[in-house]
Amino acid sequence: MAVVASKRAIGIGLTDAVALLFVLVVPALSHMTAVPFYLLDPMRLAVLGALIASRSRVNGLVLGVALPLVSFAISGHPVFPKCLVIAAELSVNVLLFVWLERMFSGRRFGVGIAAFASILLSKAFYYGLKALVLGAGLMQMELVSTALWVQLVVAVLISAGFVLFWRSDRFRQTADS
Repeated sequence: MAVVASKRAIGIGLTDAVALLFVLVVPALSHMTAVPFYLLDPMRLAVLGALIASRSRVNGLVLGVALPLVSFAISGHPVFPKCLVIAAELSVNVLLFVWLERMFSGRRFGVGIAAFASILLSKAFYYGLKALVLGAGLMQMELVSTALWVQLVVAVLISAGFVLFWRSDRFRQTADS
């Protein structure tokens, strides 16, 4: 039993290291190639990709908070108030996904619907929270910086990835860890 737990912990640690490396490399790749990879929502991809790989709700929440903070600490981007807004959004995304996945479990494309709905609802939460932060004068930027149609396309692509790579039975066994 301890061997299984340690293998699982190593697997989660490796998943987290890949997620962190991915988030740290994307800005450099965007600058080097002039291709706006950041439009692909790399933090959400990393958090939800790690959720697919690790099947750990707790790990998803930890990454949702850690990735924006680490990115801020290393590169100063995003600015700190936005960093906190993104961390809140990603955490809400993970929690909504876990809840919706259980609600749509067993339905054809249920995991895709859960992923898509959790992304859209967490985006609505993000923009509401960002509007409050902007209104309080804690940040100076536009409310919407990435075109909404681009965000919608990315949400569809991420949801399709969930349909391709998700196995609900495996998630139920480890979702509470």
